Amino acid sequence: MIDHDSTSRTAKAAGLSIHYHEAGPADPGAPVVIMLHGGGPGASGWSNFGGNLPVFAEHFRTLLVDQPCFGASDKPELDQDFFSYSADAVAALMDELGIARAHFIGNSLGGGTSVRMALNHPEKVDKLLLMGPGGISLNLFAADPTEGIKRLFEFSAAAEPTRDQLRTFLTTLAYDPAIVTDELIEERWAQATGPGAKLGNARMAASFANPAWQQDTMLWREAHRITAPVLLTWGREDRANPLDGALVALKAIPDARLHVFPHCGHWAQTEQADEFNRLAVDFFTH
Repeated sequence: MIDHDSTSRTAKAAGLSIHYHEAGPADPGAPVVIMLHGGGPGASGWSNFGGNLPVFAEHFRTLLVDQPCFGASDKPELDQDFFSYSADAVAALMDELGIARAHFIGNSLGGGTSVRMALNHPEKVDKLLLMGPGGISLNLFAADPTEGIKRLFEFSAAAEPTRDQLRTFLTTLAYDPAIVTDELIEERWAQATGPGAKLGNARMAASFANPAWQQDTMLWREAHRITAPVLLTWGREDRANPLDGALVALKAIPDARLHVFPHCGHWAQTEQADEFNRLAVDFFTH
């Protein structure tokens, strides 16, 4: 049975304690897929991809990694931009686990980390599936900050954030607000207000605010250097990283294609789970 507790693992890598979930087929030679979650209050590998893990585990050795500053991983003070720091940590985790190469799925913030993996550690990356990714997207028509980012800032900046603020933020990530259930709110609230969560969020946010590192987060400027095959995926109704943000990446990345999910916001893996799972498995196996 694949559930939260039975798949939970922790490893030491790059001087950090990194938490992840792992499941897969019995075949020790099965290809590896590493999934990297988005940001926002209460985000973790399991919160983003726990529902997808059983499908992927039929085909791949699948890891859902809590990026540094999130989930049950360490919350270090960063010495470089978040995408680079997290990519280095994931690369070190792969070395620790004896994983030479992997496919990557990156959602939002995790999309930026996945791109930085492909740029800084290309020998470790097979294919990339990016979901409304950060850093590589550049909004051509939508105003910045977007609705979703505004709601995220409101929650993060509040001296005492509330469940209502969390619900407002999470609702901007969904096409159908009905998926933002009371159960989801309580799950994310517990993680967002748990030990170390506020410190981790502050340290992650500080890395993006550091003027010395901001150019390193503009991954669209380096998109032409990505050599891995890339599948860009977007929800047509994404209000956090809108669809027009895909166009520069689609043009610049040498081997890129784009799939757009209708009736879908920022959470294709949840709102269009069956189509997303089929699309990803096909992309990684052909």
